[in-house]
Amino acid sequence: MTAAPARFEAWMDEALVEARSALASEDVPVGAVVLDASGRVIGRGRNERELHRDPTAHAEIVAMREAARATGDWHLDGATLVVTLEPCPMCAGAILAARVPMVVFGAWDDKAGAAGGVLDLLRDRRLPQRAEVYGGVRAEECAALLTDFFAGRR
Repeated sequence: MTAAPARFEAWMDEALVEARSALASEDVPVGAVVLDASGRVIGRGRNERELHRDPTAHAEIVAMREAARATGDWHLDGATLVVTLEPCPMCAGAILAARVPMVVFGAWDDKAGAAGGVLDLLRDRRLPQRAEVYGGVRAEECAALLTDFFAGRR
């Protein structure tokens, strides 16, 4: 993995705002934003599984749906997805299907990560689409939000 450019650390602020807002619905605090090629936020999302009783309502999916509505196209060519937690296999598949070329994430997911943690679906050469991946951006801050959330549940 290549070191992330400093601008991605600033975009993680936006994703962290979304992650914190997930706490209001007692969802796992994961947040995501989709940026267009100019760096403008075109989609925002946070985990909404508990809120909507929807197993697919992960932050990445919610943000990509909003970005697709904003652009009028499900092809998110030229976009960057910034998310506080390494995408899971479901989200990695959706990222590839949407043709998102770049993914930036915070905390590593050693149980279900599909961007280099457990699996590496986003860069698997056997698949027709791939994404550039920058992991570990503000990892400690993103991980602390999750650790605090789960400590309160035990």
